[in-house]
Amino acid sequence: MQHDTMASLLILLIISVVAVVGLRRLRLPAILGYLAVGAVTGPYSLGWIGDVKDIHLVAEFGVVFLLFMLGLEFSLPRLIAMRRAVIGMGGAQVLTTAIVTGVAAWLMGFSPAAAFVLAGVLTVSSTAIVIKQLGEQLEVNSRHGNNAVGVLLFQDLAVIPFLIIIPVLGVQTGATNSTAQISLQIAITIAAGIAAAAVLFFGGRWILRPLFREIARARSAELFTIAVLLVVLGAGWLTNQAGLSYELGAFLAGIALSETQYKHQIESDVRPFRDVLLGLFFITIGMMLNVRELPDVFVWVLLLLALLVVVKTSIIFVIGRAMGEEPGVALRTGLVLAQGGEFGFAMLAITAPEIMTDYQRQIVLAVVIFSMVLTPILIKLNGKIAKHIVPSYQKNRKSQAESISQFTNELKGHVVICGFGRVGQNVARLLQSEGFEYAAIEIDPDIVQQALQAGLPVHFGNSTHADILEAAGLSRARALVISHLDDSAAIKTTEVARSLSENIPIMVRARTDEQIDPLYEAGATDVVASIYEMSLVLSGNVLRALNVPVSKVIRQIQEIRRENYAPLRHTYAGNRARDSNDFIPLAPRTLRNIALVEGSYAIGRTLESSLPSNKTIVVDAINRSGIRGETPQSDTVLQEGDTLTLYGAPEELDSAEHFLLTGRE
Repeated sequence: MQHDTMASLLILLIISVVAVVGLRRLRLPAILGYLAVGAVTGPYSLGWIGDVKDIHLVAEFGVVFLLFMLGLEFSLPRLIAMRRAVIGMGGAQVLTTAIVTGVAAWLMGFSPAAAFVLAGVLTVSSTAIVIKQLGEQLEVNSRHGNNAVGVLLFQDLAVIPFLIIIPVLGVQTGATNSTAQISLQIAITIAAGIAAAAVLFFGGRWILRPLFREIARARSAELFTIAVLLVVLGAGWLTNQAGLSYELGAFLAGIALSETQYKHQIESDVRPFRDVLLGLFFITIGMMLNVRELPDVFVWVLLLLALLVVVKTSIIFVIGRAMGEEPGVALRTGLVLAQGGEFGFAMLAITAPEIMTDYQRQIVLAVVIFSMVLTPILIKLNGKIAKHIVPSYQKNRKSQAESISQFTNELKGHVVICGFGRVGQNVARLLQSEGFEYAAIEIDPDIVQQALQAGLPVHFGNSTHADILEAAGLSRARALVISHLDDSAAIKTTEVARSLSENIPIMVRARTDEQIDPLYEAGATDVVASIYEMSLVLSGNVLRALNVPVSKVIRQIQEIRRENYAPLRHTYAGNRARDSNDFIPLAPRTLRNIALVEGSYAIGRTLESSLPSNKTIVVDAINRSGIRGETPQSDTVLQEGDTLTLYGAPEELDSAEHFLLTGRE
């Protein structure tokens, strides 16, 4: 059946919609649907799409945008903060797995070049599936979740050398050059990659940042989006002209823009392009799988799939134990990462036919695809498997609950806060200003660590577990506040809390109006919907400006709240997500703790003279010897060991930290 490119795209989009909707209902990643669509419609199956060259050309840009987003999310401070998981565990995993799989492939008869490709393909895991599944299970910020994220971050960075070297191997192998010539070409290519990285990095600082600053002042969403696309594709074109891959240029462009205040706006603009094109890329990968010949290689596929899962899990388990992780945590980390990933497909896509035979390529492709299909099941059952294999792991949560109890067993009549993000922190401030005690539970270890440094009663734990809520003194508390970013976690926490206490007031923050009724059904006393509260406050200010009596305004607002925002739920929806005239990218303001270590410039100086005079930074508190002082005076003399909690934009906080420690702006 012959189709032009447009007809082929329409067929793929229609089938993709059906497949993705079905997988969403089953709570499975969309990537599996795209792979299935490609396998079913491709030339090796139903044959609905005969020539995939044009589609694959368009789909390759999905990987380009994926690498750009990866670079955009790259953060050197985050890398340093997670260095144990990223550089330690991630580096050891990539190096060990690459050596083991590469040597094994060579011993099995693969050529050295093919063994190198296979090492890269099987070393990486699926960032998309792992992060999504861990997020749905509320395990991203758990110990094994943090380890997995760190390893994935290093894997993503390790992809870059493979993307540089694999195309060179194809050219040199086809030319039958000597090992010395191949090594020289690889060295030249790597040097070109380093040079391109330097050009794009410094060019990003000197050209891209001022450019985006001017574009943002124009307040045009269209102009901003066009500029982002120009940067992504332009950087890819430049590296391609230098003999490197498009993906490398996009990644470097992302790094150049990662530290700017426009990072989040760029991410929101690029994401739709990335998701659509990446979906097409996975469809074309599925088309590469020869379904007709699969029965002939099925035994090999199952054998290698089992070896991949067992070997990869074992390697990560051993590395985790060597780095001091508990057996259960190390095993769960290994189970979560025991699969191939989307970057493995990218490596296979740029592998020349001279390197790997079609028979070998089909086996490797099938192993990676089936490992990704198996991933949601492994991640979902990782806790049960760990508890079954490592019985001592069952005691971990009990010890965590006991640790919380040590700090809360004397509290009575306090407020339990679940989730200590911005909303939870603001609630805590108001409670503290009125003299009420609180105990906060947070699953993000970075927030917990910063809060503890600031002397706040915040404890690490998952509030969806009954034993954690009991350890926080829920039975003795006067109220429970739930301010999770994740609505599903808020519902689950509400259900668990209500099952433990029938009478305690439960106040819940809802990000969207769709969660209001489910939260009330789960047992919430009051649900505060962010979008409606904003409307009420704005309306109240307008009515008071129109000289409507304050008492009447308050009565109307209270009546609307009693009706669970019913009068506000019926609104007209336009066809635009935002007014283009409202396009004003702003840097997010946040809190940061800065400790004054020995030799810091600010020691012995007043607070006023220790901060840059041209910054709009607020000093939230000073924690001295475990005592937290709110809103300190400007003439407070700073001492060694003080921890300052500052509030401001990230770039201003960076400048303030540098000034506090060195005295230089």
